Amino acid sequence: MAEKAPRGTDDGVERTLAGVGPRLRAARVERGVTLAALAEATGISVSTLSRLESGQRRATLELLLPLTRAHRMPLDELVGAPEVGDPRVRTVPRMMDHMTVLPLTRHPGALQAYKMIIEPNKPCEQRTHEGYEWIYVLSGRLRLLLADKDLELRAGEAAEFDTRLPHWFGPAGDETVEVLSLFGRQGERMHVRARPASR
Repeated sequence: MAEKAPRGTDDGVERTLAGVGPRLRAARVERGVTLAALAEATGISVSTLSRLESGQRRATLELLLPLTRAHRMPLDELVGAPEVGDPRVRTVPRMMDHMTVLPLTRHPGALQAYKMIIEPNKPCEQRTHEGYEWIYVLSGRLRLLLADKDLELRAGEAAEFDTRLPHWFGPAGDETVEVLSLFGRQGERMHVRARPASR
């Protein structure tokens, strides 16, 4: 059962805290880290981490600080704190596994968007996790290994797949590739609408 907020807690604070769980899970999945590995890195038990991500455990500063260090992200980004007086979304790039990742969404919704700039020589190791992903190539050539398939996508091409399948993607050659990535919960697929055929 989720822990109740104390009386008098501001609704805005409650909404902010409610968004921490999905952000924690998105950050962990994005890095390809298991709950067990994160528990070892932070000293927080697997059960506590799981309850935090699902919203069943209230986030506290004591829990969030080691998680910000483990995910290499600032606290205000993790809690989704708005920048006072500035409505613009300011992305904070993160470096990981030969990639620069720029989050394009700040809200804790199920669907998360990222721009990824992937450098050559990214280690080729397929992995699996819960979720569904849609990738659009902005520039360069992308190699996508999906289970036993080896695909190459060029600028303007897209792919979508269930991330429970073993997968890896990176530059198809020795040049950087830029992609947009939309990541959703398990079973949540992208809805693409096309213009009706002209008569």
